[in-house]
Amino acid sequence: PPATERVLPTLELDGSRRWIRPRPSGGRWWTRRRIVAYGLMLLFLGIPYLRLHGRPLVLLDLPRREFTILGTTFMPTETLLFMLAFVSVGVGIFLLTALFGRVWCGWGCPQTVYMEFLFRPLERWIEGGVRGTLELDRLGLQGHLRPRRLAKYALYAALALVLAHTFLAYFVGVERLAEWVRRSPFEHPTSFVIMLGTTVAIFLDFTWFREQTCLVACPYGRLQAVLLDRRSLIVGYDRGRGEPRALAAQRGPASGDCIDCRMCVQTCPTGIDIRDGLQMECIHCTQCMDACDTVMQRIGKPPGLVRYGSRDGFEGRPAGWLRARTVLYPAALAVALGLFVWQIGMRAPAELTVLRASGAPFTLQRDGTVINTIKLRLADRSGAPRDYRLALEGADGLTLVAPINPLHVPARGRVTETVFVSAPTGAIRGGVREVRITATDGRGTRLASPYRVVGPATAVQP
Repeated sequence: PPATERVLPTLELDGSRRWIRPRPSGGRWWTRRRIVAYGLMLLFLGIPYLRLHGRPLVLLDLPRREFTILGTTFMPTETLLFMLAFVSVGVGIFLLTALFGRVWCGWGCPQTVYMEFLFRPLERWIEGGVRGTLELDRLGLQGHLRPRRLAKYALYAALALVLAHTFLAYFVGVERLAEWVRRSPFEHPTSFVIMLGTTVAIFLDFTWFREQTCLVACPYGRLQAVLLDRRSLIVGYDRGRGEPRALAAQRGPASGDCIDCRMCVQTCPTGIDIRDGLQMECIHCTQCMDACDTVMQRIGKPPGLVRYGSRDGFEGRPAGWLRARTVLYPAALAVALGLFVWQIGMRAPAELTVLRASGAPFTLQRDGTVINTIKLRLADRSGAPRDYRLALEGADGLTLVAPINPLHVPARGRVTETVFVSAPTGAIRGGVREVRITATDGRGTRLASPYRVVGPATAVQP
């Protein structure tokens, strides 16, 4: 049976997609969001070029498995640090949402920032405003072939290419990216395919998916049911002041302030009616607030019919910041961040990793000597070259044989060396001997890693 009313704001009654073409509403909140948005765009474009203490500000080097954030390099083996970082980010999101609602969606999310302050403004400029865009929409497939829309697609593709290269710079660095750009794609096919795929994804996102990314792909809107409470800050409609609605020409003494002009609906980038209450589709972009304030000013009513507030506040209940989650979340965040900072302060200037070499766990010489082959990996974090002397600890009778000792590690470099542990007959009882491999630089730094030397379960007579 045909639908009698629209179920979703982005669907027509027949189930086809309803394209959202919002009319921008200027105002104080639009101006503030635009300043924040352009600042975030410049930050995103500039971060790959910024350096701190001689290192990139942010570099997520996946091939080398090194992650540099704020000039500090993290290794993938630092599990505790990564866990504390993820916990801090998660609790921070919970706290931010509990206090300020979906402020991230409306003010900081790249999807919202680029869509509302870069791609949609360019679309309105090229296609002749919202009216020109709607005219092209009515032409169907032919509208996509008109020069104005083709010019928009060409500009979108160029912007997607820039954003994709910038995104790739976060993982390979601007120096390597500049080298790849000057070379043939056949010399670096993997990175070229990643860049091309990212470009296509960005182009389709801002050309086709648009608000569907927020409504379908992003889980944050669905999580707001558990992340928000009745005192969280939301964008809401004051029903007590606005109802009953009445058109401007039909207003009477009992009419509310809402004149049912639907400007809040026409300006919404997800197509909802804020007067229906808190909805999953609302990204708290404040466009309805600016639109409504403009109308209230024209009819001589005070602003704030649609405003920031809490559900308790809109319903006349006491509203405040202090509650259980706004106490527990900051406490958990302080603990996680405190442990994270403490762990960073306790980190050694280098990392020692001990790996058993591939092949047989040990070899047995003719004279009964047991040889274990070991791979040592030293990675510098200090930013200065160092020489590390390798030795065995707690291994009486065992000998460490290293072709190069001390081992030179360049600044922020990584060196892998194969060494051998020699154990005479009878030195390994029961087939296992626990030892520690140490590396010292003579400057007070001492790295140690436990290692299990293995051999035959019973002593072998030469």
